[in-house]
This record gives sequence, structure tokens and C-alpha cells, in this order.
Amino acid sequence: MSSILTPLIAVFIIMLLGGIVQKLRFLPADTNLILNQFVYYIAFPAILLIVLAETRIEDIIQWGFIGGFSLAMIITYALVIAVSLWRKPKQQAIAAMRALNATFGNTAFIGIPLLSLLFPGNKIALVAAAIASLLSVFMFAFALVSIELASRDKQSADHAIVIMANALYKNPIVLGSMIGISLSALHITLPESLSLVLHQIGSTSSPCALFAIGMVLAKAFQHQSLAKLFSLSLIAEISLINLLKLIIQPFIAFGLLKLFSVEHELLTMGVLLAALPTAASVYLLAERYQINANSSAQGILYGTLMTFVSLPIIETLLKSYG
Repeated sequence: MSSILTPLIAVFIIMLLGGIVQKLRFLPADTNLILNQFVYYIAFPAILLIVLAETRIEDIIQWGFIGGFSLAMIITYALVIAVSLWRKPKQQAIAAMRALNATFGNTAFIGIPLLSLLFPGNKIALVAAAIASLLSVFMFAFALVSIELASRDKQSADHAIVIMANALYKNPIVLGSMIGISLSALHITLPESLSLVLHQIGSTSSPCALFAIGMVLAKAFQHQSLAKLFSLSLIAEISLINLLKLIIQPFIAFGLLKLFSVEHELLTMGVLLAALPTAASVYLLAERYQINANSSAQGILYGTLMTFVSLPIIETLLKSYG
């Protein structure tokens, strides 16, 4: 059995438990929102801050990894935008949402716990997930600007800059990562008691995040009809998006990381992070703007299930390459 299946099964079981609890209404209806807010605003920033702060700056600034992972997202994003606008030129917002579904992987909510289980005790695994999450936030901010501007009648470059700046400087993952990187660069060691507090809070991020994902997906499907769930056009769309997200993007990432001479273990981490399914936060954005919310929810669930096939295959190929 592939070594990645054990942590992958553990990840899925926690998500499934969250979905069951939501379905049976064991907890208040807004529990998923509270858990998401706790993880997003407190737990994830804490673990990213302390892991980065306690890692040498030389191990964080991996330009080959940063460049390869970023370019893989950008190329995939541009490909989806081009195809989508070629078919329907006036649907810029829908094109941006499709592109985000095809590029914005769950590097935080799934990537951090998955790499922690797959590479136990390896701090570089958490650093890789932190960098990937930070880069993904920039992609999310860019897509947000595109969707926001496409939804307005009047557009301006200044407005786009303001939207992106607000999306980034208010983002807790960006803030936590930047503080951690700054502490590492300045060789500042946090007091042991504060370090312990951050580690303890951060350790709650993985189970809470996975549980919340399960609840969000279960809630997204509560009011979906069978006709919407199984329409041929919808199945074709989410299949193509997940092909790009789970296969094409990691393939591009592998080529770029290899081109940039990233060492094998970090290359493996980068490819696996690129091969993760779409983050649930994409559905929340789609629901907020009422753009492809149905296909986003189903695509995320479909992609998450497909990783049981795609990730073991990718891991096996990476091992045979190594």
C-alpha cells in the first residue's frame, strides 16, 4: 500500500466525521463558521509563525521551490482563463472562478496535516506547506480582484490595487508567515513559554480545519437537487477542472521544480502540495458572489475523493523517479 494512503485516509475520516456531525445536527448550525474562523484567524497563523520563526532563513528562502510552485499555479490559471474566455468571452467572473478552482489547492487545511503525517518530525515539510499556502493566498487575492472588477460596471487600476492590498494585508496567513519569516531573518528567538503557547494553539489547526471542511461540504450539499448534482455539463466541467488541478498542475510543478534544481525531498513535497484538491474557501467565495457555487462545491468534493487515486499514483511515480 502506498505510504501516502494512511495519512490520506486519516485526513478523509476527520472530514467525513465533520460532514456526519453537520448532517445529524449534533452541533449548532454555525459551528463550521466558528471553527473556520478559529483555524483561519488564530490556529494557522500561530503554527505558521512559530514554524517559520524557528527555521533558518536559508531553509525558508528556497527560490527554486518558490518559483516552480508559483509558475505552476500561474500557468494553470492562465490556461483556464484562456479556454474559458475563448468559449464565452463576456463571462470574465466565471472564468476567474473556474481558474481559481483549478489552481487554489488546499495547501493549508489539508497540506499541513498531510505533510506532517507523511514526513513526521521534518520541519521542512511544514515550511514547504507554509510557503505554498502563502503563495496560494496571492493567487486567491488576484482572482478576487478579477471577480470583483468583473462584477462592477466601472473598473480602474487604482481600485484593483486597493482590493488586492486589502485582501493581502488583512489576511492572517500572510501576517503570520511574514512575522515568522522576519523573526527568522533577524535571528530573534521567542521566549520558550511563548513558543510553547504558539505550538499548542497551532497543533489544533489540523483536526479543526479538516473537521470544518467536512461540515462546509455537507452544508453545501444540503439543498442540492439530483438534477443539479448529476447534469452532464456540470460533470464535464468539474472533471476538466480537477484534471487540471490534480494532474496537470503537479506535472507542470514537477517540470519547473526539476528545471530549477530543487532537491528531491523538497521537490516531492512541492509536487504533492500542487496535487492537492481545491480548498473549501473557493466555495465560500463562489457562494459570496453567487458565481459557480454549485459546481465549486461539487468539484471540491469530487476532487477530494479523487486524491485517493491521484496522490498515491503521483507519489509512486516520484519514488520511482528518485
